[in-house]
Amino acid sequence: MHTNKTILVTGGAGYIGSHTCIKLLEAGYDVVVLDNFSNSSPEALRRVESLAGRPTTLVQGDINDPALLARLFGAHKIDAVIHFAGLKAVGESVEQPLRYYHNNVTGTLALCQAMQTAGVFNLVFSSSATVYGDPASLPIREDFATGATNPYGRSKLIIEEILSDLHRSAPEWNLALLRYFNPVGAHPSGRIGEDPSDIPNNLMPYIAQVAVGRRDHLSVFGSDYDTKDGTGVRDYIHVQDLAEGHVKALEWLDRKEGLKAINLGTGTGYSVLEMLKAFEKACGKPLPYKLVDRRPGDIASCYADPAMARDVLGWSAKLGLEAMCEDAWRWQRDNPKGYE
Repeated sequence: MHTNKTILVTGGAGYIGSHTCIKLLEAGYDVVVLDNFSNSSPEALRRVESLAGRPTTLVQGDINDPALLARLFGAHKIDAVIHFAGLKAVGESVEQPLRYYHNNVTGTLALCQAMQTAGVFNLVFSSSATVYGDPASLPIREDFATGATNPYGRSKLIIEEILSDLHRSAPEWNLALLRYFNPVGAHPSGRIGEDPSDIPNNLMPYIAQVAVGRRDHLSVFGSDYDTKDGTGVRDYIHVQDLAEGHVKALEWLDRKEGLKAINLGTGTGYSVLEMLKAFEKACGKPLPYKLVDRRPGDIASCYADPAMARDVLGWSAKLGLEAMCEDAWRWQRDNPKGYE
């Protein structure tokens, strides 16, 4: 047990944040959550506490509020930060780049400044496989060239570069840059899961909403890619595995090893139609879909080489496609309107 270590989780009420909070509480950490609830619900945290049987401390507010951050670090002895808070819709980022850069990049600068003032130098950053752009080959390794195809991905890349400069300037910083592939699934209890406030940007909640009758069909964007069935291939990772990866990253930071970018994925790619079939099996009914045009900025295939996470963090994904779909369906079936 990690008694008396306190972790600040920004965006802790969000999809990945809430699942990670449960894992942290179960591992014995104390958790302070900072969230502005712009794309999440306080109900998620209530359920986190009841599932873990331990309380969290909630600070409601915005990462772009330096005075609030100063008060937070003054009031709590924080040992490390896991930074999830950020806007994350690719399409929206193309329409509203300034909002994305301000929220994601400026918000991270404000956080790092507050950490530096408070003498907190351990940070796990929620990055993304979008920083690889359209990769020249597969599977994707951490030493591949980076280059984003949209403002969302670019905001993550800019933050990675800022954190690298920070580490160069002050080696006491320990930084894990976790590049997620495609998080899916939900807590096996069915009590917390992904609850997009608007039209889902990701495949799994979209399929789940069709399955529960909230949408009449799935739009499959692009059926002429150079893949096994013409639809896009992605590396889907169960959110429970992903959350576990953050606990392992905190343990790695404790060893004071500096800065590393690490892929969190399974190493297996599934196409949109394969995901749809697996979900049909989980929910026990056929789901209607339509093939429509590609979305701008989407790439054909993307999956990880997960070797570094295994070697450096001692972590690898354990849950497969069946668990991803069954858990996502249980959450959606039991919460047809999300946290409402």
